[in-house]
Amino acid sequence: MRGYIRQDGQVGIRNTIQVIFMVECASHVAKKIAESFDRLDVQHFGFSGCYPSDYGFRLVKNLATHSNVAGVLIISLGCENFDRDRLAEDILASGRPCHKLVIQEAGGTSSTIAKGKQLVESMLAQASLVPTREIQFSDLIVGTICGGSDGTSGITGNPAVGRAFDQLIASGSTCIFEESGELIGCEPHMMQRAASQKARDDIDRAMDKAQRYYATMGLGSFSNGNAVGGLTTQEEKSLGAYTKSGDSPISGVILPTEIPKQPGLYLMDVVPDGEPRFGYPNINDTSEIIELIATGCHLVLFTTGRGSVVGSVISPVIKVCNNPQTWQNMHEDMDINAGKIISENATLDEVAEDILQLISQIASGSETKSESLGHSEFVLTYKAFDYEKGGCRIA
Repeated sequence: MRGYIRQDGQVGIRNTIQVIFMVECASHVAKKIAESFDRLDVQHFGFSGCYPSDYGFRLVKNLATHSNVAGVLIISLGCENFDRDRLAEDILASGRPCHKLVIQEAGGTSSTIAKGKQLVESMLAQASLVPTREIQFSDLIVGTICGGSDGTSGITGNPAVGRAFDQLIASGSTCIFEESGELIGCEPHMMQRAASQKARDDIDRAMDKAQRYYATMGLGSFSNGNAVGGLTTQEEKSLGAYTKSGDSPISGVILPTEIPKQPGLYLMDVVPDGEPRFGYPNINDTSEIIELIATGCHLVLFTTGRGSVVGSVISPVIKVCNNPQTWQNMHEDMDINAGKIISENATLDEVAEDILQLISQIASGSETKSESLGHSEFVLTYKAFDYEKGGCRIA
């Protein structure tokens, strides 16, 4: 595997230029600039909301200075509240090239697009000069989520990812699992695996918050699609989701955008702090993937039984297909056939080895199925976290 060496000491597995809009009103211009290049390493994303948000700024800043990002073009309408100047300063301080265009000052849509294309061209030339070095699993941060779960998820892809996580952690990687709302009921199992008393207490607090939040909002994490796919209870789904975390000790609890400083296994607490007021903590799979990437993940393992087609900006998404029928139906979108545990009597360890080999290939520059099909989804939403308190949660 070879990584791109950033001036701030990070090492990435992709070398992308990101065109970032500061409010939805600027998204069209950002999209047109990025799409004009028709290449995988020029992408766009942004924060749609017009009003300030500490969480939103942290998300965008961490994505803009992600190890897989080589340069940034900021597209502002001009009257939104997002602090574009502070963001640009933070990006430049990371050693990455960064430019700003304000549509209201640049002559409107067409003029801004034309200027933006020139700036991206110049940053692509700079990105081509970024040095590389050989990397190991110990250089990687890997996240996992599940989506479209069915009756096969808890016996094929999810535990296979758990076995892969165990091997990655033994090799010095940092691994992150989340979906605390879907893990309700599994807290005793996680607390038994805590690497320290502090980690145990933090898991207890995070899961207690998730239970209160979901009860107050009247939310659940069991969809009609889960039932159609053969899952019968919330408990069955939770235990299946839990198996993605493997058997390694849990080093601590982190909040979205808190990048672990030490390798190990971490639970990401995605439920907002304070009084429940934001609806579902994550409105879809893509918002979960973005939080993992904003927390440093070089790539994300996405297990699915019913099937999914999504990818992401910035970091590759490896889709692990749990169901052999889904593998047949959606082969072009799936990267790993974990369903062969059912159809071909493959073992969990064999599929875990498939996952590790593919991680090595993707980190060496090969494309995931979603990358080859042009998927680069993103969803950034409002939330609120007490980061002063959160900063002490990492054991």
